[in-house]
Amino acid sequence: MVEAALWYEQQNPGLGEKFVAAVDQAIRRVIENPLAFPVIHRRHEVRRALTHRFPYRVFFTLKGDTVFIHAVLHGHRHDRHWKARLYLSGMGEILIFLLCLWRRYSK
Repeated sequence: MVEAALWYEQQNPGLGEKFVAAVDQAIRRVIENPLAFPVIHRRHEVRRALTHRFPYRVFFTLKGDTVFIHAVLHGHRHDRHWKARLYLSGMGEILIFLLCLWRRYSK
């Protein structure tokens, strides 16, 4: 996601910030109402949210009251990029990003 934001910023100053805001908004929509998004992988109950204005997809699962973000990918990236992340035990950067968002919007 950082690479994408930098690329958009190079294309047009301020566009990188708008990209981050669009992803942020998509994740907030997911947190507010995760069941509103379609299941696209039944076996693991993976759901997908789309960003506005930018061709990016947010892949996530819901376990109880917890939303797990598995990937934020460009629409042209192959699904194998997020499917591989279903099997990772640690969420790393995505989990930290989600925690930061939760702290920001839970106040």
